[in-house]
Amino acid sequence: MKLDIKKSIFPIAGLGTRFLPLSKTLSKEMIPLLDKPLVQYSVKEAFDSGIKEIQFVLRPKQKEVLEYFARNKKLEDFLIEKGKKEELKMLQSLDIFDIDFSSVIQKKPAGDANAIYQARKFVGNEACGVFFCDDIIYSEEPGLSQLIEVFKNCQCPILGLKRLPKEKLHSYGVVEGDKIANGFYKVKRVIQKPKNGETDSDLAVVGRMILTPSVFEYIEKHKKLLQKDFSIVQVLGMMADEGKSVYGYELKGEWLECGSRLSWLRSFLTLAINDPEFGPEAKDFLKNIK
Repeated sequence: MKLDIKKSIFPIAGLGTRFLPLSKTLSKEMIPLLDKPLVQYSVKEAFDSGIKEIQFVLRPKQKEVLEYFARNKKLEDFLIEKGKKEELKMLQSLDIFDIDFSSVIQKKPAGDANAIYQARKFVGNEACGVFFCDDIIYSEEPGLSQLIEVFKNCQCPILGLKRLPKEKLHSYGVVEGDKIANGFYKVKRVIQKPKNGETDSDLAVVGRMILTPSVFEYIEKHKKLLQKDFSIVQVLGMMADEGKSVYGYELKGEWLECGSRLSWLRSFLTLAINDPEFGPEAKDFLKNIK
C-alpha cells in the first residue's frame, strides 16, 4: 500500500542562540520576515502542499507559536467595534489554513533527531513532511509539494537539496549520490559540514524532507541517537551507509535562508524588493540610501 502524506512535523524547540538576545523571550520562528513571522511561510507551504495536520515540537513553556495560529475572538470583536476592517481582514487571513495544529514537548535540548522522534505517535504508520522554518522556499510550486510528487514513486525518505558554491558547503550537510533522473539522486553518503576537499559534491541539504515510519524504527533501534546532538540528516546518512534507500531531490525555486542574522537580513531584503506592495518603494529607498 502506497503511503500518502497529510502530516508534517515542525521541530521548533531550539533555543535560537544565533538570534540572542531577541530569542531569549521570542521563538526564532516568530521573528518577522517582511510582514509575517518565519513560521507562517512554512505553514502556508504545508497548506499549499495538501498537509492537513501539523505537530509542533516545542520546548517547555514555549506557547507563542500555537497562540499565534489560534483564533482570538476577543481581538476580532475589538477590531469590529472600532471599525478596523483592514486590520480584521489581516487577522482573519490566518483562518485560511485549514490545518489541525497540535504540539509535543521536547523536555531538554538534544538535537533535532530527538525532537522529531518526539512526534512518532503523531506520525504513526504514515509518511510525513518535516519543515525547518529558517529555510524559505520561494517558488511557484511549494517545496514540500515537489518532494511529495517524487515520493509517490519512490516511497522512501527524501531530502530536499540545492546546489551551492563549494566555498559555502562547510556550513551544511552535503549529499553524495547516484543520479537517477534530472535532479533526483539515490543518497550514498551524507557529510556534515565537510572540510575543504572532503567531497566533490555541491548538493547541500535544505530544511525540507519526507520521512517514513522506517526512520522512526531506525532511531528506536539506535537509542544513542536520542541522547546526543544528532541531526535527522545524520540519521538518514547512517541509514544510507547501511544500504537503506534514501533519496534526494533538487528543489526548484529560490532558497531564502534565515538561520543567522545576516542570512535573515538578506532574505528580508529579497522579499521586500520583490513584494507587490512594498517592492517599488523598497527598491527606490535602497537605491537612494546613503
